[in-house]
Amino acid sequence: MLNFILLQASRNLTEAAGVVAAGQSGVEISFLDMAIKGGWIMIPILLLSFVGVFIFVDRYFAVRKAGQVDSRLMDRVKEYILQGKIDAALALCRSNDTPTARMIEKGITRIGRPMPDVTAAIENVGNLEISKLEKGLPVLASVAGGAPMLGFLGTVMGMIQAFYDMANAGNNIDVTLLSSGIYQAMVTTVAGLIVGIVAYFAYNILVSNVEKVVFKMEAATSEFMDLLHEPAQNK
Repeated sequence: MLNFILLQASRNLTEAAGVVAAGQSGVEISFLDMAIKGGWIMIPILLLSFVGVFIFVDRYFAVRKAGQVDSRLMDRVKEYILQGKIDAALALCRSNDTPTARMIEKGITRIGRPMPDVTAAIENVGNLEISKLEKGLPVLASVAGGAPMLGFLGTVMGMIQAFYDMANAGNNIDVTLLSSGIYQAMVTTVAGLIVGIVAYFAYNILVSNVEKVVFKMEAATSEFMDLLHEPAQNK
């Protein structure tokens, strides 16, 4: 009797070890295999991820370059203008490839005209520069919102496939029969959320950096307009 109990226990341990080994082997799946299980909906999600990365990298360095304004730019421009060296002030602005310098350059070319004309010219250049900095941001926002929606679409399609297979199986329902639809449902959701979350944070980082550049542009514009009023006040 004791031998029988030991033999039965040994068999149970062997079967349990086999189940654990099978479970461990099932967990070991590569990212590529998971992506393939997600079905064709993974293709647009992957394309959106590439678009998001490209826009973020391109805009990040462009905005960073635009924000690198020479701290002594306005001081030197003020010095040249007060000395009547308009050409030197223009040359200085043209040597600085930044939105702020281009705005000031446009304002310098309008010196001598009515102040509203000078202000309008600077504002027009500023609006154009801001639109250049924000290029691609709407697309990045669309990636942040569209990727999770595609993931949820894949989830719905996967669950429909799973229930369809379940309905056709009748009484012979098997877990392996439903695995394809469930895989697609879970993988597409995770992929869409990952792409959407990363794109969302990337979008907000770029918007924050653009706002910092706009603040510098506004500060330089205000300082330049005050400069134009100084000669009139001194006369």
